[in-house]
Amino acid sequence: MNFLKPPISQTKVPQAKVDSTYRRLRWQVFIGIFIGYAGYYLLRNNFSIAMPQLMHEGFTKSQLGWAFSAVSIAYGFSKFVMGTVSDRSNARIFLPLGLILTAVINLFFGLVPILTKSLGVMFVLLFLIGWAEGMGWPPSGRVLTHWFSISERGGWTSVWNVAHNVGGAFMAPLATAGIAFAAAHFAGLKPFTGAFIIPAIVGIVIALIAYSLIRDTPESMGLPPIEVYRNDYPNQEHKIYEEELTTKEILFKYVLNNKWVWLIAFANIFVYFVRYGVENWAPAYLTEVKHITLAASSNSYFLYEIAGIPGTIFAGWVSDKIFHGRRGPAGFVFMLVVSVFVLLYWQANSMIMINFSLIMIGFLIYGPVMLIGLQALDSVPKKAVGTAAGLTGLFGYLFGSVAANAIMGMIVDHFGWSVGFITIFVSALLAAGIFALTWNLRGQEASK
Repeated sequence: MNFLKPPISQTKVPQAKVDSTYRRLRWQVFIGIFIGYAGYYLLRNNFSIAMPQLMHEGFTKSQLGWAFSAVSIAYGFSKFVMGTVSDRSNARIFLPLGLILTAVINLFFGLVPILTKSLGVMFVLLFLIGWAEGMGWPPSGRVLTHWFSISERGGWTSVWNVAHNVGGAFMAPLATAGIAFAAAHFAGLKPFTGAFIIPAIVGIVIALIAYSLIRDTPESMGLPPIEVYRNDYPNQEHKIYEEELTTKEILFKYVLNNKWVWLIAFANIFVYFVRYGVENWAPAYLTEVKHITLAASSNSYFLYEIAGIPGTIFAGWVSDKIFHGRRGPAGFVFMLVVSVFVLLYWQANSMIMINFSLIMIGFLIYGPVMLIGLQALDSVPKKAVGTAAGLTGLFGYLFGSVAANAIMGMIVDHFGWSVGFITIFVSALLAAGIFALTWNLRGQEASK
C-alpha cells in the first residue's frame, strides 16, 4: 500500500508566491474533487436503468430489490472502513482509484452477459460497486479540511456536495445513450448492458482528469497549513495536527472517544429517515392517497430533488456567515422548519400546496445531510476526517436509510399513512434536538 502514502514536499514555496500559489491550487483541487465525486454518481445506480429489462427476463421486483440493496449495505460499511484508509492516504490517488474500480466493475456488468443471469452474482457485483463507491467521500473530506479553513468550509463544502446531484442527473441520459449505442454496435450483447458501458468509460476519463487536478495537502506542495495561511484555527490552542496518525490513534483517540462524533452520528439516523421517508415513498403516497397520476408524482419528485441544490448551498452559507462556523444552530433551524412542512405535505390537498411542501422539504433536508458530514470534519483533527465522516455515514445508511425503507413500509402497511407521517415528523424533531446539543460546537471544541 506504499503507493497510497501521502507525499511530503522537500522544498518550500517562497513567501512572495504563497498567496498566488494557494489561490490557484485551491480552485484547482476543488474542481478536481467536484468532478471526481460527480463521477462516482455516474456509476452508482446504473442497475436501476437495467432493472425493467431484467424483470422481463424473469427476475421479480423483490429479487432485484434485494440485489440492489447490496450497494447501500456495502457503501455504509465502506465509507467507515475505507475512511480509515483514506485518512492515511494520498487523496490524489485514493479518489481516482475508487472511481476506476467502480468503472471496471460496471464494465464487467455491461460486457459479460452471463453475470446478469444469476441473482447471487449480481448481488456480489453490486456489493463491490457499493464498496468502491465508499472511496469517494473520505478523500474529498481530506482535501476540504486541508485546503479550506473552519470559517469558510461550510460554503465550499456545500457547493462541493452538489456534485452528487450533478452526477446523478447525468447518469440517466448517459445510460440511455449507452443502451442505444449497444443496440446499434454490439450484436452479441443485450441493449440494456449499455447502461453500464458508456457511463463507465466516461467515469474512467473523469478519474484521470481528477488525478491531474487534485493535490493531497498544501504541505505536500511546499505551502504552509491552511490555518496558518488564513489565521483561522479550529481550537483555542491553535493546534493543527499536521503529523500523520496511526489507525489506532484515529479510531480510539480522536473518533470513537469523541462524544460530538457520536451525537452527530445519531442525528444522522433521524435526518436520513426524514430524507428517505419522504423521498422514497412520495410516488406511492401521492398516487395511492392523493390519487395523483404517476407522471404528476414524478414531476413532484423532480422538484423535491432540484430544490436540494440551492438548499444545500444556503445551509453552508448560513453556518459560515450567520453562525460563524457553528453547524449545530443551522441544523437545528433547518430540521425544525422541515417538521412543519412535513405536516403541511401530509395535510395538503391541492397540487400547488403538495408541490410547495415537497420543494421546501427538499430545500431544507439536504442542508442538514451536508451539515452532518461537515460537522464530522470540523470535530476531529484533519488527519481523522475520513473516519469520522465514515462513522456518521455508517449510521445514516445502515439505520436511517434502511429504516426509511423497511420500517416505514411496515408502519404504513400495519397502521396507515398517518402514523407513517407522524413518525417522520417525530424524527425531524429528534434530529433538531440532537443538533441543538451541538449548538456551541465550533471546530474541535464547544465555546463557553
